[in-house]
Amino acid sequence: MSGRIHLSAPDIGPLEESYVVRALRSGWAAPAGPDLDAFEREISERTGRRAAVALSSGTAALHLALLAAGVGPDTVVVVPTLTFVATANAVRYTGAEPVFVDCDPQTGNIDVALVEQVLAGRRRVAAVVPVDMFGCCVDYSALLPLCAAVSVPVVEDAAESLGASHQGRPAGSFGLAAALSFNGNKIITTSGGGMLLSDDLDLVRRCRYLASQARQPAHHYEHTETGYNYRLSNLLAALGRAQLRRLDEMIARRRRLRDRYAKIFAGIPGVRLLADADPGANSWLTVIVVDPEEAGWRARDLADHLGRANVETRPVWKPMHLQPAFHGSSAVLTGNAERLFAQGLTLPSGSCLTDAQVDQLTARIENFLDGR
Repeated sequence: MSGRIHLSAPDIGPLEESYVVRALRSGWAAPAGPDLDAFEREISERTGRRAAVALSSGTAALHLALLAAGVGPDTVVVVPTLTFVATANAVRYTGAEPVFVDCDPQTGNIDVALVEQVLAGRRRVAAVVPVDMFGCCVDYSALLPLCAAVSVPVVEDAAESLGASHQGRPAGSFGLAAALSFNGNKIITTSGGGMLLSDDLDLVRRCRYLASQARQPAHHYEHTETGYNYRLSNLLAALGRAQLRRLDEMIARRRRLRDRYAKIFAGIPGVRLLADADPGANSWLTVIVVDPEEAGWRARDLADHLGRANVETRPVWKPMHLQPAFHGSSAVLTGNAERLFAQGLTLPSGSCLTDAQVDQLTARIENFLDGR
């Protein structure tokens, strides 16, 4: 197999080039500009939100959303233990502390029943931050009423789920606010970047103000509080606009690849696809879960086999309660996240994989399975 096959490489083509060149030639190379405004409008429309703020990262979006929700020192925020570290880091930025909650073994998403336990037993919960794992939305139909009953705001971490849905509602439309990521490996990319989404226009104005160094509307530079340099540039927004136009076709290609994986592993004892029952998932990354006692092999064995063929794979996120940076943090655990970390493997899922690469990749997997 020639050339490295990555998990989720950027899918960039002539349309993206034309948008960026047009933005450059327009003279709007400064951070603000018409593509930035248009990108915010278009993402708002796609997600069904009233307004959006384009930012330098999904982490920045989480940070600002938590600040606007009133999170700060002497409070705690409920966070899934199975997530990328940015979710927990954003909580720490505010001075609050995370309480880690274990996951549903079928989806990898936060266990809503455990969230209910935390909400019932703690008085300083300032927010809940569910994460739509690998492009599969959390069960918001169950989670949102629980949080509303105790007046705890929800900030949706939709970094991985743009284009997904839950019961007909788009990812990014849930909770007080939501955060998207446009990192280089996401389903669409602005190279680096993110977006804050909300229906609360006062919250959006507050976050836009904080993201622009909290500059007061004065002729000179006037600042009455600490702000952040979090705004996305107009050039990167132009790239994002082109990517957004292609979102549906890129999701369709990822879903076709996931279906192909599903056929390969169908009937293989001890192997299942994570969140395989969710028709609304965007298939950002396809994850298999391998029970070594039943399968007779480990996820690590397949990873090593593919690695020798220059194919990138990766375990699922190492749980936050196991991370040295969060040693000693509170956690409510069942063992599910640790089992998924031990048994899960993310497979190449990018929409830019060619048909020939997919054929070679799946042949390698079938070769491994035949040898077992």
